[in-house]
Amino acid sequence: MQRKTGPIGGTLRIAAASVALAIAMAAPAAAQTVTLLKQTIAEQASDNDAVAAFYRQMNYEPIWTGADADDQARRKALLETVATLGRHGLPTDKFTERRFRALMSDVSTTRELGALEVTLSKLYLQMARDLQTGVLVPSSIDPGLVRKVPVRDGAETLMELAKGEPRDVMRGLAPQTNEYARLMKEKMRLEVLASSGGWGAPVQAKKLEPGDRGNAVLALRDRLIRMGYLSRTVAASYDDALQEAVRQFQTDHGLTDDGVAGAATIKEINRSVEDRLKSVIVAMERERWINRPLGDRHIKVNLTDFSARIFDDDKVTFRTRAVVGMNVHDRRTPEFSDIMEHMIINPSWHVPRSIIIKEYLPALKENPLAHGHLEITDASGRVVNRNAADFSELTGSTLNFNMRQPPGGRNALGLVKFMFPNKHNIYLHDTPQKHLFAREVRAYSHGCIRLNDPFDFAYALLAVQSSDPKGQFHSILDTRKETKVDLVKQVPVHLMYRTAFTQAKGKINFRRDIYGRDAAIWKALSNAGVALTSVRG
Repeated sequence: MQRKTGPIGGTLRIAAASVALAIAMAAPAAAQTVTLLKQTIAEQASDNDAVAAFYRQMNYEPIWTGADADDQARRKALLETVATLGRHGLPTDKFTERRFRALMSDVSTTRELGALEVTLSKLYLQMARDLQTGVLVPSSIDPGLVRKVPVRDGAETLMELAKGEPRDVMRGLAPQTNEYARLMKEKMRLEVLASSGGWGAPVQAKKLEPGDRGNAVLALRDRLIRMGYLSRTVAASYDDALQEAVRQFQTDHGLTDDGVAGAATIKEINRSVEDRLKSVIVAMERERWINRPLGDRHIKVNLTDFSARIFDDDKVTFRTRAVVGMNVHDRRTPEFSDIMEHMIINPSWHVPRSIIIKEYLPALKENPLAHGHLEITDASGRVVNRNAADFSELTGSTLNFNMRQPPGGRNALGLVKFMFPNKHNIYLHDTPQKHLFAREVRAYSHGCIRLNDPFDFAYALLAVQSSDPKGQFHSILDTRKETKVDLVKQVPVHLMYRTAFTQAKGKINFRRDIYGRDAAIWKALSNAGVALTSVRG
């Protein structure tokens, strides 16, 4: 690409024409001007490694402040992108059209032009990062947010802009997923609703069921009509149509879908448009945190939905209920992504040290034979004779044994576990406690994810490498021996937490903020300058 390396020398479409003329008049000879401009760019970029690396590759040529069509296109695309930030649920106060226009008009010397060039690149990188990977650093919000955000290399980001079509490059900064597009559409829809009064008066009742009548039923009816779950009607009773609308609402909100508006259902129905809008904006930020290809085949565990799903080419091919970590500070399931490498059929349960100390050691001090279903071994792996052991003086710091539950139907991990080795010691597994899967809220584990249909989950994973996945699985299971089975095609696993998520067809789904993480994220976004807005339809 040929470039004009001298001063602006003409009218900047964004800056005042008089400024460009002043620069041209104030400039010395062309060669000296180019040298001074490049020198200034080098100096101004030196405090930012990414920006400095980019301009070194560019031989300190400007990409924003030249007079040619390419630079003008970048400036125009920048202002257009700045104007869209609010649609993405991003702060708008630090990137405003007025600010950029002021920066571009406040130039009267070659040095100021070089400083402006670098300033625009630095601001662009800040804006690009907000759009690409979010405003917040997850780990600063909650200790369970251990996800590694895929922050892009700044020099590469600038080079993509320098070589690409500016509008296309900037439009491609935000996630290009169907989920993100649908969340953005829902955000705009809710903003219009907020401006027109929301969903109406709340339902003033503790419980409503088929056959009921009265003002509370009318409020329930009207609210569900505004939400799009019920066609317009003048029916004044809790009839079949209203019952079906309640049932569909319950399905979309992770509630027991019995068609009865109990306390939990009424609480969710009464949530405001603004509350739902916050959930959508938080979900968009979370989507930016994983703004990388998730894998042609991948697994998503949504902690708030208590579910695990296998996706193939962006379509759900398997789904099962899940139990996740209970809402206690050291048992909440963390959020991160990793790679599932293998499964273990007939697993042993090696009891985590933290559980030994908190749950088993106190009982062993009272009775060395307590929890006899667990095998105790010393540091060398030798089985400890409980009758001769003395646990009474042991503490967390002096604990000198391990505990293991051998394979079997009563094993805490059930009959199969699915491994994506990670420092958090989190994995997916079977469980003998099947009754928990019938509950609406399923937060009961120590942090790992228990699956309702672990065998079917195993068949689905093995299907890509076996002509008889069910037969292969059970031939190993029947040996009753602990056996590792490698996955020929390893599968990315994404432990996620979405109180708002979309589906290809149907309404957006909402879930309860079981760990309070989304409330903390919204507070941080608000502190960063994100604000709710209303849009007139």
